[in-house]
Amino acid sequence: MCADQSRSREITTDLYELAMAASYFEQGMFAPATFSLFVREYPPNRSYFVAAGLGDLLDYLESFHFQPDDLEYLERTSLFSSPFLAFLENLRFTGQVRAIHEGRIFFAAEPLVEISAPLIEAQLVETFVINAMNFPSLIASKAARCLYAAGDRRLIDFSLRRTQGTDAGLKVARASYIGGFIGTSNVLAGKLYGLPIYGTMAHSYVESFPHEIDAFRAFAKSFPKNTVLLIDTYDTVAGARKAVTVAHEMRAAGHALLAVRLDSGDLVHLSRQVGEIFDAAGLSEVRIFASGGLDEFSIQKLLAAGARIDAFGVGTKLGVSADAPYLDSAYKMVEYAGRPVLKLSSGKVSLAGIKQVFRLQDDRGLLRKDFIGLQDESVPEGEPLLQEVMKEGKRLLAPEPLDAIRQRFLDEFGRLPERYRKLRGAKKYPLETTARLQALQQEVTKEIQKKEFGGD
Repeated sequence: MCADQSRSREITTDLYELAMAASYFEQGMFAPATFSLFVREYPPNRSYFVAAGLGDLLDYLESFHFQPDDLEYLERTSLFSSPFLAFLENLRFTGQVRAIHEGRIFFAAEPLVEISAPLIEAQLVETFVINAMNFPSLIASKAARCLYAAGDRRLIDFSLRRTQGTDAGLKVARASYIGGFIGTSNVLAGKLYGLPIYGTMAHSYVESFPHEIDAFRAFAKSFPKNTVLLIDTYDTVAGARKAVTVAHEMRAAGHALLAVRLDSGDLVHLSRQVGEIFDAAGLSEVRIFASGGLDEFSIQKLLAAGARIDAFGVGTKLGVSADAPYLDSAYKMVEYAGRPVLKLSSGKVSLAGIKQVFRLQDDRGLLRKDFIGLQDESVPEGEPLLQEVMKEGKRLLAPEPLDAIRQRFLDEFGRLPERYRKLRGAKKYPLETTARLQALQQEVTKEIQKKEFGGD
């Protein structure tokens, strides 16, 4: 994100947020409101999500402040009154945030974040809230699916060059690490987030040398502790044999060839051939790394066919979540001025009331069932997932180390039963609403029908 954009995050919003806020201001509507962020439906072949993006959201809320040049721009639009702009000049986020922590698994219809604040504050942050949580959670969920497909093989994010902008590339690197990847090719992400960075060479590097083996030797000389050779520029099998020669030369010099990379062709057949070549040369420890248009489906197919691959570089299809490029996220008001509210639009009904999500486990520690209930409820043996992370506009905890978030995901993903993790045909995880929450929905619905339509 460029500097000007990062300074203007408060107007990184949809116009109607400001229009509603201006009208609330004129009407004197400053009472507390609570909004709930959730995903309505699963994309195709999805049965769970991985929470990500909360850190950026809390940073935004804690520093929420309209800049002078933003207010000058809004004044030039001639859409807003001077008293409202003066109000915005001193506006800060003073509310409470309750959220499911990053790295945890959540399911459709469950509140991922609930924000309680004076109405104008809670309304103005809507666009950023959705944006901050939607894309990272989408990518972390895609990464988790790749992790499931790969089993014990390692995964590296190779997506930067084809993400929808460099800011998206940073988010992909961070979210995929949360979702189980071991690192990224994105050097800036490595600097900003402390991620392990990985890279090999391009075909252009090999092509720039008189002979393929010259390129291999030069690279091994420059990076004797981290040598990974791309062997498919001309002929993969011939390239593998040349890599064997360089590997023996490196061994004689006290170093070791870490891996070779395959980026094209029949990866099942070629990986087996390459593996046999290294086995015959007494170099079975050299790993085989594959890349090139991969995702969870192709990884699963390769391994099921017997591919001999130790690690995968996953790029474009991860970075844009190609098979499911969006989440149907919604940020809906659930209470205003102490009054529960809901939306009754066909196909988009929302749940009234400030809520909690409760997670139950079986006697083996596996995830068994979730309940959505009211905030002041308790469910026997149910773990409450929505935790207070911000109060009166201030973080309650220091930013979490990314490794801790990643480990939280790995621990919980390991407790999600196999039937919910499958890439296709996965079962829907059991999710129920409590009796009290159901009763509240019926009560609020009847009130709306009576008030708006004269119904009983």
